[in-house]
Amino acid sequence: MAKKLYILLLFTIICALPVDAQRRRNRGYWHQEWEVINGDSVAVIHLNPVRKYARKPDMRRYARMVRAVKRVYPLAQEAKVLMASMEQELLALPTKKQQKLYIKGIEKRLIREYTPVIKKMTIYDGAVLLKLIDRQTDDTAFEIIKEFRGGFEAGIWQALAKMFGNNLKTGYNPETDDQLLERIVTLYEKGLL
Repeated sequence: MAKKLYILLLFTIICALPVDAQRRRNRGYWHQEWEVINGDSVAVIHLNPVRKYARKPDMRRYARMVRAVKRVYPLAQEAKVLMASMEQELLALPTKKQQKLYIKGIEKRLIREYTPVIKKMTIYDGAVLLKLIDRQTDDTAFEIIKEFRGGFEAGIWQALAKMFGNNLKTGYNPETDDQLLERIVTLYEKGLL
């Protein structure tokens, strides 16, 4: 009895193989029909739908930029508010000495408040933050440092940024280089991210 069952199982497997091979060969279409047009036989093939997916590197780049914008956009908004208030205060101070003391005080406060936040950021987050600060204030990071600390110190910070692959002089161009970033920021501002 066991021998008959074994032979039946083997026969079933052998009969199923050609069907499986046929199925593998026709993977790209459902089935094929024949039509006779003007005395000629024409094959009518029903194709399977083709799905188009975004390339994985593009999706990774997009997701990385979304994460960076979520982390640093609030900082860029705070920078805009702080810059506006600093400029008003500096215009109200009569002497250069008082202005320098005011800037030193603001710098110490910023270092105390934002050092823990900045230490957790990646280099990519920093590059996105620089772009967003330029977007919010209409000044590059180099121009801001040069305005408040002087040209020599701005040059030192630019050299340090260059060592890590960034550029403080890079501006924000929503029409050309930063289209994706602008789209993400717009979605973030609308609360869709």
